[in-house]
Amino acid sequence: MAKPVVVVTGISGNLGSRLLPLLGSYSVIGVDMAPPQTDSELRFERLDLGQESSTRAMYELLRDTHACAVVHLAFVIDPVRTGVLDLERMWQINVAGTARVMEAVTEANRTTDDGVKQFIFPSSVSAYGPNLPGAVTEESPLAAHTLPYAIHKKESDEVVQQRSPALRGCSSYILRPHIFAGASVENYLMGAFHGTPDGKGARAEKMRREGKRLPCMLPRGQQYLDNKIQFIHVDDMARVIRHILQREPETQRLTVLNVAGRGEPLTFGRCVEMARAKLIRVPGKWAMRQVLKFLWWQQISAIPPEAVPYMSGQYIMNTERLRRFLGPEYEDVIRYTIADAFADSFRNNATSK
Repeated sequence: MAKPVVVVTGISGNLGSRLLPLLGSYSVIGVDMAPPQTDSELRFERLDLGQESSTRAMYELLRDTHACAVVHLAFVIDPVRTGVLDLERMWQINVAGTARVMEAVTEANRTTDDGVKQFIFPSSVSAYGPNLPGAVTEESPLAAHTLPYAIHKKESDEVVQQRSPALRGCSSYILRPHIFAGASVENYLMGAFHGTPDGKGARAEKMRREGKRLPCMLPRGQQYLDNKIQFIHVDDMARVIRHILQREPETQRLTVLNVAGRGEPLTFGRCVEMARAKLIRVPGKWAMRQVLKFLWWQQISAIPPEAVPYMSGQYIMNTERLRRFLGPEYEDVIRYTIADAFADSFRNNATSK
């Protein structure tokens, strides 16, 4: 009997590479700009979702393969690492690209009897905005601002909400994960705790070669050390997606889930200690932004200055709905506590200066 077909966009990203080995019971079609480095079996399709023509290409792929599910991971998170520095180009991939994939699903389900039954999209905690008043639920307003990545996650989240009713027999899932953690993860916040000089300039390259770390930076004031944050291990996130694929589609058209590790949040101060980072304090958020702006323009750091609110604010989520959704499988899917997920990000750290 033929395996059910799952299409995964953004297959070459970190989450895609962690998800792929879990999908052995499926025939996987990976979509991306470049093929993933993997030993797992898959069919790869090169496609640029930032182009309008990708809508038809995706529709034909879904129609011809009779895919039962689409996992939409394609998203530009780090403009420096991906080389997508133009904001309009980034928006076309992130927001318009999400709309194009959903349009393709809608059209494929209109023209075939055995169409796509599940559409899974990872949004982000950043869609809620920084410095939240408490542990937000899935009904809390999306108020991302300042940081393009966060704004695009908010807008893409809204695209999925608006288009889900038109997917014709397909259940949609919006997952709002907290910051990814784990030994394989590279992102803004983890980079700040790692002190990674991950810019493209010669000075950054020299620092990496010499094993030097940038200090972690926070504004002065105890409240910034006391601010709390959650994490989700990228492998747990992959297991959440596999769990959804293995269960029957929901009767409702849209399911929204906050996703974070088990246990209590960490304070920023505790994160600094666990990362063994050197901490410097600056007079305020304005000064922090100026330092990040200097490091950005000097191509020493890949952390954009617009990330300051998300690096200095408190934002935590209520994940009770996720616990109920996973039921007795909760601890088998979410295997890492928040603290253990964060600690795993530093287990491969070499001695640095």
